[in-house]
Amino acid sequence: MQLYQHILLAVDYSAQGDYVASKALGLAKQFQATLSLVHILDNIPMPDTNYGTVIPLNQNTDHDLLEQEKARFTSIADRLQVAKANRWLIWGVPKNDIVDLANRQNVDLIVVGSHGRHGLSLLLGSTANSVLHHAKCDVMAVRLQEN
Repeated sequence: MQLYQHILLAVDYSAQGDYVASKALGLAKQFQATLSLVHILDNIPMPDTNYGTVIPLNQNTDHDLLEQEKARFTSIADRLQVAKANRWLIWGVPKNDIVDLANRQNVDLIVVGSHGRHGLSLLLGSTANSVLHHAKCDVMAVRLQEN
């Protein structure tokens, strides 16, 4: 079995995000792999900026919502000890941008939380399902329990 060398954890700030993160961190340690972190901003308005869709984490803005997102993301990345060069905060569509980033960064495993939806909600799409079907690398969908 080939060992994983680069693991991408897609975080969504869900209540069970720590559980998913612990799985990704455990795998990174087990395989001595690089752990990268991505969060896709799809729930806050995009201010008019000159830096495109990738958000520089080392620059302050005048946008309170964006600064809150950056602080939350940075806190998670720091706690997981993810190198600054392996952190991406991106405006976009999660199911597309996670796969695109994984391809660009030569990721060989994507870790994402999954609610295991069925029926109509599955047809409407989930991020984990879309990543699973479009990624060129392995995908680990960590089952989240409904509370």
